[in-house]
Amino acid sequence: MTEQLSADDWIREGLKALAKNGFTALKADPLAKAMGVSRGSFYWHFTDLGAFHAAVLKRWREIAAEQIIADVEAASGEPLKALLRRSFGARLDLERAVRNWAAFDAAAQGAVRAIDRRRLDYIEGLLEKRALAPATAQARAQILYWTFLGFALSGAPVPAARLQALLDEVLTMVSA
Repeated sequence: MTEQLSADDWIREGLKALAKNGFTALKADPLAKAMGVSRGSFYWHFTDLGAFHAAVLKRWREIAAEQIIADVEAASGEPLKALLRRSFGARLDLERAVRNWAAFDAAAQGAVRAIDRRRLDYIEGLLEKRALAPATAQARAQILYWTFLGFALSGAPVPAARLQALLDEVLTMVSA
């Protein structure tokens, strides 16, 4: 690469490495080799590996919650249905990788807890907008989220038509 790399370039490369190879790939040397630069560029943008990890986790929270919520809110139609399609239709390699990382690292564990809370609060709000009582919305949001996590962590591919039928059934169940 002849152009100067930004912190965003490093974070993007870190997210790709994390999704593909897990959290142990989040080191300056292998990332620099993959990007064709020296690791000096890494340390120009990040004081240490901990600062880089914090930036990667922050970006994950942005793309795995805030960006999805913004997209759902901007879409026309039923927000809960859009959220289900978006969440269950996405590649979830990064989700699995961050959750695996959280089993070994307190900062990653904190990021996972924060995103879980943000997602649950959002789902509860969507269910309350469907005129469900707060306690019912909270219970169904938790069940729906556990369903998503089971799906995300299983990694099992589901044909598109089958997935759509399952999502329709899930929507019926949480809306009843």
